[in-house]
Amino acid sequence: MAALSVILITFNEEKNIERCLQSVRWADEIIVLDSYSTDRTVELARRFTSHVFQHSYDGDIPQRERGFAKATGGWLFYIDADEEVSSELMEEIKGIINARETKDGYYVPRKVAVLGRWIMHGGWYPDYTLRLFRREKYRAEHAEVHGGFAVDGEKGRLHGFLHHYTYATIEQYLAKMNDYTSLQVSNKLREDPNINISWIKIFLSPPSHFFRKFISNKGYKDGFVGFILAALGAIYTLGLYAKLWEYRMRKREGKGLLPPMTNVELQPYKRA
Repeated sequence: MAALSVILITFNEEKNIERCLQSVRWADEIIVLDSYSTDRTVELARRFTSHVFQHSYDGDIPQRERGFAKATGGWLFYIDADEEVSSELMEEIKGIINARETKDGYYVPRKVAVLGRWIMHGGWYPDYTLRLFRREKYRAEHAEVHGGFAVDGEKGRLHGFLHHYTYATIEQYLAKMNDYTSLQVSNKLREDPNINISWIKIFLSPPSHFFRKFISNKGYKDGFVGFILAALGAIYTLGLYAKLWEYRMRKREGKGLLPPMTNVELQPYKRA
């Protein structure tokens, strides 16, 4: 019978980590890769596993791969500290691990909670993400933000939910938005080093995003929270293209320091 290793990366997650690890304590092995937390994250993690390691953060994908390298299970499942495996998902995963014939990787549906309520529209649900795979079949897809993993082989979908308790406050959303838009500049430049950011792009992209999320994806069905999320998403789009314009302008004209756009560059600002 194959074993399952659950991998979790952390930084200052004392508010979330017990709920997360309680939901996966049935796994054969739990690996926690911490980025030198300054709160009780490591202390709390050691109540659930002895496999707690620390390494400086340089991006989600490198950190997860360090955790994968320390795992011994034939199956890998990665999770974030603000997530929780539902009982239905637990039973599905157990069934796959114990089955004779399975696919090589599985997408898991996430059910997302924002500002204390489940979000069922606006493109937030169901949020399928590849989380369970055979260790010899995965490959990393590196990016400064929104990177992930792919599987060389057959893939399937599970039905049990991975609960994602994200953005408890608008302040938290705005802080993440600032980080993610900076990192997304790097992704955009990698996709097209000569990308041209016109004023038309900056002007039209935010309202287009709002219309798509609130109207086309029926975000209005989530009420005022749906409106807030669509509006914040529009601001995210504005911030991203404005920062991309700023980066290109500063680099072209040599105006002072370039804005940070990698995880390593952002760390001094975040920790300060």
